[in-house]
Amino acid sequence: MAATAAALALGGGLLLAAWRWLRGEARAAAGASMRGKTVIITGANSGLGRAAAAELLRMRARVIMGCRDRARAERAAREIRAELGEREEAEGGGELVVRELDLASLRSVRAFCHRVLQEEPRLDVLINNAGIFQCPYMKTEDGFEMQFGVNHLGHFLLTNLLLGLLKNSAPSRIVVVSSKLYKYGEINFEDLNSEISYNKSFCYSRSKLANILFARELARRLEGTGVTVNSLHPGIVRTNLGRYVNIPLLAKPLFNLVSWAFFKTPLEGAQTSIYLASSPDVEGVSGKYFGDCKEEELLPKAMDDLVARKLWDISEVMVGLLK
Repeated sequence: MAATAAALALGGGLLLAAWRWLRGEARAAAGASMRGKTVIITGANSGLGRAAAAELLRMRARVIMGCRDRARAERAAREIRAELGEREEAEGGGELVVRELDLASLRSVRAFCHRVLQEEPRLDVLINNAGIFQCPYMKTEDGFEMQFGVNHLGHFLLTNLLLGLLKNSAPSRIVVVSSKLYKYGEINFEDLNSEISYNKSFCYSRSKLANILFARELARRLEGTGVTVNSLHPGIVRTNLGRYVNIPLLAKPLFNLVSWAFFKTPLEGAQTSIYLASSPDVEGVSGKYFGDCKEEELLPKAMDDLVARKLWDISEVMVGLLK
């Protein structure tokens, strides 16, 4: 019995490996240069953000890693430099910079932006990448439900505070990382902070729907400025985003096999972010939603302009942009 089970598992693993090899992945165009351009990536110390930071550095960009844990970010930066080679960074014109940014704190967001505006003469790309996934109910420093606070409100304030620099650096780009799970979200204006009820899955989906609505409304407001805004989903990726998801001990070996076979690597998942940040193919394209480096259709609820404008107005008050 044990031998049969082992044989089945091995055979299944080989089939999955073959399927993964044949599947292939969309890739951002190779050879693009970001020399002379400055990019900010939130949550750049791990997962999609780290992968995007490494690739954009390879393209000669000045990459600012906005991260909550400075020690982890510095370690990631050292690893990226080692992977690319210190000489390549020094001679190629790219640069990797670590800055502390906690999106669960509006105070931290304001401090980060203040430093950027004082030190950086230009900002060519802002990638709103950081996120928290299906965590237990908890609140940010400012009293917001954590997923809505970090995934939407923190990035909403960050983007608005950097808009002047982005406009002055035009043509420039804003890239918003959302998720296919937006489809299960609803914007409940009566309980945006989940004070009445909380479901960690639905609240994550709501925050990702808010990302798309924000990107579309911002694109509308920025028409004619030379600043483009697009959102994306990375697909299902093997990252630490699911650290709050409990998998039974006995199921972990099977889950690990399935995730290895079917989930994207962080580099594969970051391809659309890299594409939207660097490709000449999307120069001037704004207000769209992408997956696998291609434009995709949205559900009607993600294109509701009235909801997008109302969410914008309420978000301005929540983060203190309007009193």
